[in-house]
Amino acid sequence: MIGILLGTRPEIIKMSPVIRECEQRGLDYFILHTGQHYSYEMDRLFFEELELPDPDYNLDVGSGTHAGQTAKIMTGVEEILAKESPEIVLVQGDTNTVMAGALAASKLHMRVGHIEAGLRSFNRQMPEEINRVVTDHISDYLFAPTESARENLLAEGIDDTKICVTGNTVVDAVYQNLDIAKKKANILKDLDLEPRKYFLVTAHRQENVDNRARLKEILKGLEGVQKEFSLPVVFPVHPRTEKRIKEMGFGVDGLNLTKPFGFLEFLQLESQAKLVLTDSGGVQEETCVLGVPCATMRYDTERPETLDVGSNILVGADAKKILEGVRSATAWKRAWRNPYGDGIAGKMIVMVCAAARSQ
Repeated sequence: MIGILLGTRPEIIKMSPVIRECEQRGLDYFILHTGQHYSYEMDRLFFEELELPDPDYNLDVGSGTHAGQTAKIMTGVEEILAKESPEIVLVQGDTNTVMAGALAASKLHMRVGHIEAGLRSFNRQMPEEINRVVTDHISDYLFAPTESARENLLAEGIDDTKICVTGNTVVDAVYQNLDIAKKKANILKDLDLEPRKYFLVTAHRQENVDNRARLKEILKGLEGVQKEFSLPVVFPVHPRTEKRIKEMGFGVDGLNLTKPFGFLEFLQLESQAKLVLTDSGGVQEETCVLGVPCATMRYDTERPETLDVGSNILVGADAKKILEGVRSATAWKRAWRNPYGDGIAGKMIVMVCAAARSQ
């Protein structure tokens, strides 16, 4: 029995290749959705769109303080793991679901597999960095997406025999789900957009949207991009970001603010954009795989491979640097190599888990 824990939409996306591989192999597994950011009902569309089975368990923990949310997740996860007794528990990424799920499993003496292990921003001000480090150090199987991630783990004293470099499931997810998207969505037509003649934006990180000065600079920078290039700037607004914009009384001039899209619609928008501006780690990876330039509105990144291959540039939360970065990145040739593997990470991870179950 394999337990698959997830709690946010990026985790659903990146776990989708693992779930599909378990299905194809006919393995005994279950899915536990913690509902960290949204209720399962709000995420149901993601499972339906991606043609994934419904979760077996839904905790619906909702938002809260880091300590409160982590405690709720651990309590709920512990009860279900004790009932199901999986041989291995899989978590993916760097959320509170990941750390809480890994802790609960480890304390029940169950083996933990961390997908996307070894990523480091080296910035402990980010709660995600703390979640990554803690999870890596209590995991039994560390599925590192790249050699540099493996080197990070070795530098922290983690046993090399626990580490397996698999590539990143984001590659599998982009390839598999882009095929589904082509059949189910036509968002460019719906929004009257032309390929490579619009910018796409995402912004949701606490250090950006909860900081008045940074959020103001980001919005100013986005407005500057729209004015200089005279192209639509499509900004699907995360609920947290929308709330902060209203609370802080910011006007938004010239930006196409929309509701959040389903993943298939977003993937289509991402794949055809002139450039994507984001503070999301997953979007940095997806644009790299899709061959679309990315400007990251942060001062550091746990995805240094995107900087190394030339698909991404850090522009921080400064209006002037955002505009300068976009000017630079829109001139790039889209010829970088994909550093995240060849789309078989899900297969490799499940192979290791299947072998582990027999031990």
